[in-house]
Amino acid sequence: MLTPEDVERFEAALIADGVGLFPADTVYGLAADAESSAGVRRLYELKGRAQDRPAAVMFFDPERALAALEGLGLHTRDAVSRLLPGPVTAIVPNPRRLYPLACGPDPERLGIRLPGVAVELEPLLALRRPILQSSANPSGGPDPCRVQDVDPAIRAGVQAVLDGGELPGVPSTVVDLTAYEAERAYAVLREGAISAAALADLI
Repeated sequence: MLTPEDVERFEAALIADGVGLFPADTVYGLAADAESSAGVRRLYELKGRAQDRPAAVMFFDPERALAALEGLGLHTRDAVSRLLPGPVTAIVPNPRRLYPLACGPDPERLGIRLPGVAVELEPLLALRRPILQSSANPSGGPDPCRVQDVDPAIRAGVQAVLDGGELPGVPSTVVDLTAYEAERAYAVLREGAISAAALADLI
């Protein structure tokens, strides 16, 4: 069972440019402070992920997530509000070029996550800072649903671990909403925890 003290130590490790292993609403992920270039570099190196590949920014505070959507059109904001919180990564326009470390080669697109936190993981809601996150596997490897399923080299390389028990084990569904405002069009880039049909009903 997670405790507030566990989460406080976890956040302190990220603030100090570390990488953490944590439970989301889908699979275990790796986290770095979204504005720490050193932490993000370590995360990518630990995964063996190309430094120019985009990642998502995860918020545990809905107000901070809403702040990332400021300046977007009402239709896009409304679509995001129907999808999040939940096991969805929403790719949205990023006209203010927020969180450039997460954007890869296109700073005007940003992936955002606001997980639906289960009761047993509620201490995570104390995390105030947004995190850059990616699944806790070697790039291209299977997604872990338990801490003990995480590659030993990755476990050894992180500075903090939050064990939330066994997770569903299916990664988030990734949906591109960058054309939604003008065209009411979207694209499912990865079908995951929410099916394409269920996503269509939500949008």
